[in-house]
Amino acid sequence: MRVILMTGKGGVGKTSVAAATGLRCAELGYKTLVLSTDPAHSLADSYDMELGHEPVLVRPNLWGAELDALMELEGNWGAVKRYITQVLQARGLDGVQAEELAILPGMDEIFSLVRMKRHYDEGTFDVLIIDSAPTGTALRLLSLPEVSGWYMRRFYKPFQAVSVALRPLVEPIFKPIAGFSLPNSEVMDAPYEFYEQIEALEKVLTDNTQTSVRLVTNPEKMVIKESLRAHAYLSLYNVSTDMVVANRIIPEHVTDPFFVQWKENQSQHRKEIHENFHPLPVKEVPLYQEEMCGLEALDRLKETLYPEGEDPAKVYYHENTLRVVQNDGEYSLELYLPGIPKDQVELTKTADELNVRIGNHRRNLVLPQALAAMQPAGAKMEEDYLKIKFSAKVPASV
Repeated sequence: MRVILMTGKGGVGKTSVAAATGLRCAELGYKTLVLSTDPAHSLADSYDMELGHEPVLVRPNLWGAELDALMELEGNWGAVKRYITQVLQARGLDGVQAEELAILPGMDEIFSLVRMKRHYDEGTFDVLIIDSAPTGTALRLLSLPEVSGWYMRRFYKPFQAVSVALRPLVEPIFKPIAGFSLPNSEVMDAPYEFYEQIEALEKVLTDNTQTSVRLVTNPEKMVIKESLRAHAYLSLYNVSTDMVVANRIIPEHVTDPFFVQWKENQSQHRKEIHENFHPLPVKEVPLYQEEMCGLEALDRLKETLYPEGEDPAKVYYHENTLRVVQNDGEYSLELYLPGIPKDQVELTKTADELNVRIGNHRRNLVLPQALAAMQPAGAKMEEDYLKIKFSAKVPASV
């Protein structure tokens, strides 16, 4: 299955691009699903038709759906939700408050991952296009497999074994005092089963032969900066970006004096987009006179994005975002981090993991065996790659 994630700063037009991409894929004979995982759904508005949690036929070979996080929660997390509700009710909250608080923050992001994995396993569709949340939320979503794995391996699995063993002994004493039972095996198993699904999905997300991100941006200073940060962080999570879509460019035939300065600014920003995202391909989309709402409008956008039957399902650019290089007995780990100065990167190593932090984003890299016994011995930025040398000796600083 080909998986394409559309993301970008809120309001740049990623839903329209996702919807138009789906139209072209369907025309070419691919069974295509466009799935919105953004809590503020607008895919139904874009297609100008009713969509729900399950796929709805939009055109031959094309289906659309909008994720209902509550339905996914009940299907995958129902036992845990009911247990949390029981605990909160025992602490004095009424039924409605307890049920609301039992839905933990960020669950909609997590269940969008589960939904992606389900469609991937079922294999019903040839192309899955994800209209994802704005970049900040989407990036947290992409880091979930790694972050959850770290906690699950070190804390949850040992705690689960102890809990199951002690429950028969502690329950008779615990329940009369606390007013609720200890979690049973169904409740304890759910989070780890859930983690296993996410861990399996990580292999799909990081396989750049079948999964890639397309960044939608506008020729505006703040939007470009946000897109550049997103590109760097996607590389940090080893997720490939294969295209940039520069949307809402004022056409050349617009000569109204009101737009003169705006067009000059856009001209400079368009140049920056091409230079800063090089060698990624950049597609430019004009600012249309009408809203991109309804199939007729999306057909025009589709022809602009993918002219003459161009196949949107192809991988436009293969990025090698993470590599290990051996040279004369020395190793270096190379991360593709375009546009990031070395002084913004923090490195620490614990056991067999290398922690890379840029701003408030962090990645725990499980090192290959050859590097696990070594320590970082220096780092430099070269041709958009952060190249980290490893040595058997512990350096004074990195």
